[in-house]
Amino acid sequence: MEEAEHKQHHDHSHSHNVALLTYGLGLLIYLVALLTPIGAVTKNVFYAVTILLSGYHVIWEGIIETIAESKEHHSLRPNVHILMTVATIGACIIGDFNEGALLILIFAGAHFLEEYAEGKSKREIKGLLALNPTEARLVAEDGSVSTVAVSALKTGDTLKVLPGDQVPTDGKILNGHAVLNESAITGESMPVEKSSGDIVFGGTINQHVAFSMIVTKDSSETVLSKVLHLVEESQKNLPKAATKIKKLEPTYVLTVLALVPLFIVLAPYIMGWTYYESLYRGMVFLTVLSPCALAASVVPATLSGISNLARHGVLFKGGTYLNNLADIKVVAFDKTGTLTKGEPEVTDSFFLPFKDHSEELMINVLVQMEQSANHPLADAILNHFSPSNQFELSVSTELGKGLTAVYNDHRYTIGKPSNHSELPESLRAKVTQFSQEGKTVVVFGIDGTPVGVIAMMDLPNKNAKAAIKHLKDSGVHTVMLTGDSTVTGEAIANQLGIDEVIGNILPEDKASIVKDLQKSNGSTAMIGDGVNDAPALVQADIGFAMGDGTDVAIDVADAVIMQNDLRRLSYAVLISKRLKSIVWQNIFFSLAVIALLSVLNVLGKMDIGLGVLAHEGSTLVVILNGLRLLTTPLLKKQASLH
Repeated sequence: MEEAEHKQHHDHSHSHNVALLTYGLGLLIYLVALLTPIGAVTKNVFYAVTILLSGYHVIWEGIIETIAESKEHHSLRPNVHILMTVATIGACIIGDFNEGALLILIFAGAHFLEEYAEGKSKREIKGLLALNPTEARLVAEDGSVSTVAVSALKTGDTLKVLPGDQVPTDGKILNGHAVLNESAITGESMPVEKSSGDIVFGGTINQHVAFSMIVTKDSSETVLSKVLHLVEESQKNLPKAATKIKKLEPTYVLTVLALVPLFIVLAPYIMGWTYYESLYRGMVFLTVLSPCALAASVVPATLSGISNLARHGVLFKGGTYLNNLADIKVVAFDKTGTLTKGEPEVTDSFFLPFKDHSEELMINVLVQMEQSANHPLADAILNHFSPSNQFELSVSTELGKGLTAVYNDHRYTIGKPSNHSELPESLRAKVTQFSQEGKTVVVFGIDGTPVGVIAMMDLPNKNAKAAIKHLKDSGVHTVMLTGDSTVTGEAIANQLGIDEVIGNILPEDKASIVKDLQKSNGSTAMIGDGVNDAPALVQADIGFAMGDGTDVAIDVADAVIMQNDLRRLSYAVLISKRLKSIVWQNIFFSLAVIALLSVLNVLGKMDIGLGVLAHEGSTLVVILNGLRLLTTPLLKKQASLH
């Protein structure tokens, strides 16, 4: 199957390259015919060759797509490609091969630009596959350990997981304690301590001592495998979102194809024209009704918007996503690393007096103890406190309990509040307050007496609040999706002004929640940075990855926000809304020009030359209007992006 897919991709790439080559050759032949003094017949031959070389790809694609769309909707659904084909043939029938060739060159050129902007190649998930564990340490009945393939494991097998190892598959801890980095799976920024009977997930990292586990799921049923499956399935079933111009195509083309033959037949009776004049006027209609300006209404403006955003740190993988961003009703955010900095910081500390210990001495001991710990919480404490004195301590670590040290005949401890059966009233109040605020709390004790609390939290991204306010002012509903507790999520959400929080969720939950948001609210964007966000990013109508996030998130997302600056999301929404406005301006202008030229043709005031001039002039105006997006000035609030 993979070989077949590879061959299909190779064939598509080869066909695309051939089409580009023949387009370029056709363009060269057109320029030769236009700029060299050769005979009229020879020029027309050259123009006809240009039409065949430069247009065969879009003409054939138009026929195939029309057949497919018509079958799907059980009615005739011609597209602009078909109308372009008829218009080109019509121009040739009335002897203006030059106009026919020019129409094909413009339309085919716009088509290739749109293909490039949309990035039709399949998004790779090699980075995600690389995270799937491939080997495990299997413990035999005699206690010996051997390395086996994860795919060979079965439920009930006993495994050994060493420090630094990936957990091979989902299971339960048999004995020992573990400190696991589960951020890639659950999105939880804090390492998680686990003991006998606790569930562990395949793909997470053992950060501390070795432990034994029992396999509880087949390798194809693990959480990480579900992530892989969801991404692959979503990619296979991605609908091609239609732009406004795409939605107008069938009606526009059917109307033109119906009216022009009717006009040719009835004009001699209604207008008193000869049949030749009626045919001539009909061909003029096909010329002035050709959709060059209409086709150019979207692509140049979209490419300009994409270029503008790229300069300001938002990289879009396709124009459709930028076009549709203006219509987003909901934005769902991952918490860790997207709305927050992705690492804990000390937010509060509180110490009680204790005998001969000053607060300065307590902090010095605290820092010396944490210097021996290999834990993100230790990093937060060390980054926050500055010791006034350095000295040697004998520190021991008890998994599930914390740190213990002895100095000057005093025993010091750092651990969870639950390690102490009783806390002084003032400390208990602080622990309750900090916990309700979604903070992680550790207690510092001396000789078995709790004397201090330190609160830590993964703090909000400094630019998130302004971005969320801009979204809400635009009528967009904001939702936080997090693997953390709802309490922790709401603590961050309250600071940022987020409308809704959904906590305690796993990766497969995120994708289904985004699907529910799409059903209940409409078009939904998802913003995340981790492997665990990949299914939701693909499920969303538009998926944004944070630039400092994982390669997997960036690979599967539709757009990337560089430097994790959410103000760039606000700017992208601004550009998208302006793009939407410009596109509609172009569409209305194009249709107005077509209507004017049609009226003039009926009144006998239009010939081929004037029609070409007005038609191509309107196309140029539409393109220049779209290029205005290249120089759209930043809002004052956005001026600090660089």
